[in-house]
Amino acid sequence: MTTHGRLLAAALASALMSVCHGQTAERYLQTGDSLLRLEKPQRALEFLDKAVAMEPSAKALMLRSRAFYMLDRMDRFLLDVEASLRADSTLAEAHYQRGLYAMRANEFVQAEHSASKAIAHTKEPPLKAKAFILRGEARAELKRYGPAIEDLELGTQGGTTDLEAMRTLARLLDLAGRHDASLKVLERLCELEPSDVGHWTNRSFELIMLGRFEEAMPMVEKALSFDKDEPVALSNRAYIHLKLGREQEAWKDIERSLRSYPSNPYALRTRALLRLKKGERSKACEDLTLAKALGEVAEVNALIKEHCGAEKVPKRR
Repeated sequence: MTTHGRLLAAALASALMSVCHGQTAERYLQTGDSLLRLEKPQRALEFLDKAVAMEPSAKALMLRSRAFYMLDRMDRFLLDVEASLRADSTLAEAHYQRGLYAMRANEFVQAEHSASKAIAHTKEPPLKAKAFILRGEARAELKRYGPAIEDLELGTQGGTTDLEAMRTLARLLDLAGRHDASLKVLERLCELEPSDVGHWTNRSFELIMLGRFEEAMPMVEKALSFDKDEPVALSNRAYIHLKLGREQEAWKDIERSLRSYPSNPYALRTRALLRLKKGERSKACEDLTLAKALGEVAEVNALIKEHCGAEKVPKRR
């Protein structure tokens, strides 16, 4: 058991002793809260039911709603959390819990609203950080990327280990062209989840976008050490080989990548560049046209404009 777990267990033992010597709503709440922190919601519910029966306060209803959430009893959760907010509309954790439910139900506007309420009403740094992350994720789903990045940066700046939030932040920073910032998040993800092939692949991609090809190679090799056929990592390595003048190696990687993932626009872009070097302009333009249709990829529009005008590409008969 961790030190944190031992402290919680000690607090729980103390609370249980207090309950035995005099049952009050507050003591039931303390015991239920301790059990929730130990991730024992079913046992916590026994004490929280008694607390609500004795005194249906906003805090009691909020704690019981958290137990229901952990038990995936969403109908009971929603009843309690809304009753809690009717009793005290300034209860930040209840707003946060309501936002979690909204996020789970794909009600992103409601999730953003509830998270904003939680941020406004709490002075507790851990809860405020979680609320910023929740609002950032909701705003990302609403495609409000600028505000989403601001929220996720605020929520993760305290050294959080919320991996999903960090993945979202890295992706949004990449979309915003903030490759240095995205790289820093991915470096942290590689530390926290060193066996995740995606983190190493994405890290190599950000280094590629920064033109740091020599540094990108060890990252992509690390990804391929976990999965030698990972198509995105192969595509990244092909591009690195191309940029470093190793065209034969680039061809091998890009062919392997496209066999597994033929609709990867980055791989198609790289194959087009290789075909242009071989003088295969028509085939290169087919790749570029498909890459453009599949997604926004650096260089593609400029390459099409340069090489694929009507007068430059022979018409097929």
